[in-house]
Amino acid sequence: MSGPRTDVSPAPEGPEAPELLSRTALAVFRLNGQFLSVADGLARPAGLTAAWWQVLGAVLPEPLPVAGIARVMGITRQSVQRIADLLVDRGLAAYRPNPAHRRAKLLAPTEEGRAAVARIAPGHGEFAARLREQLGGTDGFRRVTAALEELSAALDALPGPPDSPPYTGA
Repeated sequence: MSGPRTDVSPAPEGPEAPELLSRTALAVFRLNGQFLSVADGLARPAGLTAAWWQVLGAVLPEPLPVAGIARVMGITRQSVQRIADLLVDRGLAAYRPNPAHRRAKLLAPTEEGRAAVARIAPGHGEFAARLREQLGGTDGFRRVTAALEELSAALDALPGPPDSPPYTGA
């Protein structure tokens, strides 16, 4: 009878780490879809989509360049640019000069854009209250939020995955 294989190294942190990563990724992908569905439902009566609401929400506190919005949201600049242009075309946002960078204009909500987001607030509040109760109250909601923020911060702190070997077609 032979001993344990020595030519294979275990995954870091034990063999369960890859499974936990896969389970986490699948849960987050599903959660993303669920949130997009809820957000679309909340935004639709206000004449918005989830994506439009997301971009408008990013610039409510202060105007931002498209690249800054993309960084905050964790999506591509091109995606934000497309949505920003649609918001401007519909009068929900406007481009303003950027004193820090001549070519990278700032996106700011218009009064109409602010009003559209405000129309979402009642449904948003009602859904938040129902979710809070489903999570066992405010403390449960805070724990879930903290765990998601911790996961996001951990991913931000990690370098990307190692380069994959080239595909050989075999």
